[in-house]
Amino acid sequence: MTGPVRSVSQAFAILRLLGVSGVLSLSEIGRIVGLSPSSCLNLLKTLVNEGAIERDPVSRKYRLATGWQAATFLREDAAARLAERAQPLMARFAQDNEAAVGLWRVVSRERMQLVAHAESDAGMRLSLADDQRQPLGGGAAGRALAAVQGVDASELRRRFAPVRWQAELPFETYESQVRDARARGFAIDDGFAHRGVVTAATGIAERAPGFCLSASIVAGSRSAAEVETLGAGLVELRAALVADR
Repeated sequence: MTGPVRSVSQAFAILRLLGVSGVLSLSEIGRIVGLSPSSCLNLLKTLVNEGAIERDPVSRKYRLATGWQAATFLREDAAARLAERAQPLMARFAQDNEAAVGLWRVVSRERMQLVAHAESDAGMRLSLADDQRQPLGGGAAGRALAAVQGVDASELRRRFAPVRWQAELPFETYESQVRDARARGFAIDDGFAHRGVVTAATGIAERAPGFCLSASIVAGSRSAAEVETLGAGLVELRAALVADR
């Protein structure tokens, strides 16, 4: 039995992304969907030739063609579908690890938003506020997203610049942490984003427009090795979520 055709899946990911996000550049589309510039350009040219999308000759950005803008299946909230599948997995992970678990979605070039969360029933526990937003480069989630999206140094600096850290964090240290996240599959923020909180996160580049799973615990409640185990567990959770279609 043959599997899905990757280029077709990628083309639909682009269409869904433009249906949700509106107008985007080649680099933005490639980064969010997880395509190289050449592969992304070839897909975009094909979609333009087929009349599914349009390229503005001045801004050089892409949008859905007029006839496709009414296609409700492209504008259906991808976050809601992913959150529905993720919720039971997140609830189990939160309970097993006594952590506050979040699913974040990229909503613009500047922000990500919490679209689902789960907490354990431990007597002392952290809780995440519904629908909260944070800078795209902020926290462990920002590092994890940058790692899986393979952003370059200039884009990483752009994301880092507006973040208000609660502990001093030089850009060079942040950049190194993103490299570490790329190597091991998850990022860790130890009190930089929120004093007294340690968060691990792993990015999901396979689902447009880009998502991230995070798990937060009280600082000092786990050893460094246990925090690493928490991050590795998130990577396994991510794999289960991505595989669940």
